This record gives sequence, structure tokens and C-alpha cells, in this order.
Amino acid sequence: MNKIVDKEYFSENVVKFEVEAPLIAKSRKAGHFVIVRVGEKGERIPLTIAASDLNKGTITIVIQAVGASSKKICELNVDDYITDIVGPLGQATHIENYGTVICAGGGVGIAPMLPIIEAMKRAGNKVISVLAARTKDLVILEKQVAEYSDEVIVMTDDGSYGHKGLITNGVEMVINREKVDLCVTIGPAIMMKFVSLLTQKYNIPTMASLNTIMVDGTGMCGACRVSVGGKTKFVCVDGPEFNAHEVDFDEMLMRLRAYS
Repeated sequence: MNKIVDKEYFSENVVKFEVEAPLIAKSRKAGHFVIVRVGEKGERIPLTIAASDLNKGTITIVIQAVGASSKKICELNVDDYITDIVGPLGQATHIENYGTVICAGGGVGIAPMLPIIEAMKRAGNKVISVLAARTKDLVILEKQVAEYSDEVIVMTDDGSYGHKGLITNGVEMVINREKVDLCVTIGPAIMMKFVSLLTQKYNIPTMASLNTIMVDGTGMCGACRVSVGGKTKFVCVDGPEFNAHEVDFDEMLMRLRAYS
């Protein structure tokens, strides 16, 4: 049982929880995720670790209420308990001094991007974060992102905050003014597809985190199969991050539609 010590609503359906998990907090790295379960018969939900606090022995997770299980988690409050948290799982992000790194996060994908932004900055990179959402109210963690970014560019579909346009507009704006050595993108699959197509045009190495397709998180269910470089990979054990230019996003999008 893991106690919830803090809860914050980013929007009506997006909630941030800080949860007691000292062993996970001690060993997690950027890119790792956990499996969360509420109730003895609860569904297993994979969530990327957004942050950790070693002194408090806590981890931070962000969840969007979509189905019955995620809504049940979002209804929990401070001092309630999450039945199970297992982790850290997956492969950690490869961090080194690349030079100038664009971190392109969309919607709830900004949460798993945060520890990567922090790690990239601590490794000596110039970090330019491009955040995107449909509207101002859906932009999350901007203050925390800014703490570890040399620059933050916010894009909104309706122009209610920052620049009006898609995340690709913000990324290309940076590419057109300076040399970019790496791009990392996390968000909806369709967003990552078009970021990847853009950076491929400019020959910029790009990593994409495909955590949105995970279900079981252990490699046993096979739901997170993706084709990367013509080979079958399992996001939860081989990833969640892959060379974006080798990911078959059309196949991934088709598989995601199966759950509809």
C-alpha cells in the first residue's frame, strides 16, 4: 500500500499525485515508469515517473482520467492508499552531452518529459523545451519545466497562450534559427509522428517515448508491440524510448484505434 501525500488538479481530468514509494524514488531514472493498481481486482495502469523526492521518499505521477480505472485513481485523495505500485520499469533514457536538445512535449506527455529535461540539463546540454496543448488550461508543469530549460516555447491550438499553432511549428522555429543536435518527443502518437517527420527532413536524431500504447507493462500481454526498424519491439521492456525515425507510427496508430 502506497500513501498519497499530495494531490493537485492540472485540469478537470488531469491529476498529479505525490505518493510514498521510497525504494522506487531511490532507484528511478529519467524514462522509467511504474505500474499502478487500485483495488484487489483493479486494472494495471503504466504511468511514467514525473519526479521523485529522496528526502521525502516519494514519487510524482500524473494521470488522465479516461476509462473506469484511471477515473477511480483520480478520485483518490490525500491520505488514501494506492493498492500497488511496481517499479521502476522499462529502460532509462540515454543521457549525455549532445549539445542543443529540443524537448517536445504535448499534453500529458509533458509529465514524463520533465525528468528527461532535468537530466539533459544536468548533463550540460542547452535545453529548449517546446510544450503544446489544445488550450491554455491544458498546459501543465510549465514552471517546473522552465527551471531546467534554457528556453520554454508554448504552443496552443487556439492561441489562448504562448504561440498559436502546432508543436511542429514551435520545433521548426528553433531549427530554423540554430543547430539542433537531438530532439526528444513525448505525447499523442499522431503528434510524435509529425515531429519525427519534421526532424527527419532536417536530419536531426530524434527519440520518441511510446508509453501511450502500454497496457500490462511486463511484456507478457503483447499489446504494446511496435515495429522499429522493421523489427518487432515491446515498448514496456525494450523501451519506452526508440529512434523515432525507425518507428512505424502508422501501425502504432492503427493498433491504438483498436481500443476505441
